[in-house]
Amino acid sequence: MGVSGCGKSSVGQALAAMLDADFVEGDALHPAASIAKMARGEPLNDDDRQPWLEEICRTITRIRAAGRGVVVSCSALRRAYRDQLRLAGPLDIVFLTGSRAVLAERMRRRAGHFMPLALLDSQLATLEDPTGEPDVVTIDIDRPLIEVIGRAREAICRSPDLV
Repeated sequence: MGVSGCGKSSVGQALAAMLDADFVEGDALHPAASIAKMARGEPLNDDDRQPWLEEICRTITRIRAAGRGVVVSCSALRRAYRDQLRLAGPLDIVFLTGSRAVLAERMRRRAGHFMPLALLDSQLATLEDPTGEPDVVTIDIDRPLIEVIGRAREAICRSPDLV
């Protein structure tokens, strides 16, 4: 979890491969209207995010019911969003955090993503830092990606609630 540009997809895909789990790109589960809204530079509100969070929960439940582990990339910016995701069962949450400068540079470099750099500040303003929540590990992204992935894997593999 984390704001746009923190590496959720890259870290999530790598973790899923290492853990032999399914990977779900949370951005792919947004309703088309929400993607269009973000692409126009308009931040989502709680009402916009509700159907997305519900779809993520349904997806987690479906994959787990099939006996598979699952790794989901999801911003989960507010505590209420994380609490809703927790309704799908025990979670290990990896919070990828970094400075605004690092996040902005990463967003500038990526091509073809609907989320414009203009929305970074609104995401940072919405973010309720989850550090200290019992199922959350916080990892600073201002290091090589392979190191971030390694730290995330170590933290998850220590958890009794491996997703």
